[in-house]
Amino acid sequence: MRLNHEYVTKVLTSFIKDEVEKVGLRNVVVGLSGGIDSALSATLATLALGKERVYAYALPYKTSSEESLNDAKLVADFLGVNFDVIEITPFVDPYFEKFADISRVRKGNVMARMRMIVLFDKSAENNALVLGTSNKTELLLGYGTWYGDMASALNPIGDLYKTQVWDLAEYLGIPEKVIKKKPTADLWVGQSDEDELGFSYKDVDKLLYAMIDERRSKQELVRMGFDEGFVKDVYERIRRNQFKRQLPVIAKVSNRTIGKDFRYSRDWGY
Repeated sequence: MRLNHEYVTKVLTSFIKDEVEKVGLRNVVVGLSGGIDSALSATLATLALGKERVYAYALPYKTSSEESLNDAKLVADFLGVNFDVIEITPFVDPYFEKFADISRVRKGNVMARMRMIVLFDKSAENNALVLGTSNKTELLLGYGTWYGDMASALNPIGDLYKTQVWDLAEYLGIPEKVIKKKPTADLWVGQSDEDELGFSYKDVDKLLYAMIDERRSKQELVRMGFDEGFVKDVYERIRRNQFKRQLPVIAKVSNRTIGKDFRYSRDWGY
């Protein structure tokens, strides 16, 4: 799990530059949520391409927290990239009004997909590719919206576990406020990633590394001290969400990279 910060940064920035320029484009578009994942992707892109070639957008809904918007602005100012705020409320509310019983999960998915509509449109405007912001932990667990926040043209952080994202972000000097804040998708008031998942990123990353990168069996994982119920839960999440892992090109920095070395069928684990 330990990163060679200098080496990984070089790999990921080279990946961004090569993938953008080999298709004849110059720029990238990224959604800045105010969270650490989008902050790291934007930072890597800025190092790879220069601040003038990065177009960042904050895409709040009317119930989004003011803190998240302020943190997105903080990251944009820190990097000096092109930045704009586009509120998605008038785009999605007409749809919500047609379904009085729509759940907040469905609302969250609609908002995530609307944000991606905006980003892909802006990519056309700016001669750019859309930069992904989903980390390896989220991708394995299926914790994201298919064709929403999980959609992109290239993903520089998809082979980094969440704890590695925090680690690399600290090395690159991303504002501490963003690094230390509680992870949230900001889909509704009080929403927290770890509350929804039912476990911490720190705990699940240790399990995922042993399970995926080290290829430990369920029996080995239990003998290593992981709770059997926890192991079964995570195995099931990975198996159940295989359909979501039809991903764009991911920069490879580990032995087992999603879409390259990790290609099990949907019934993986059985």
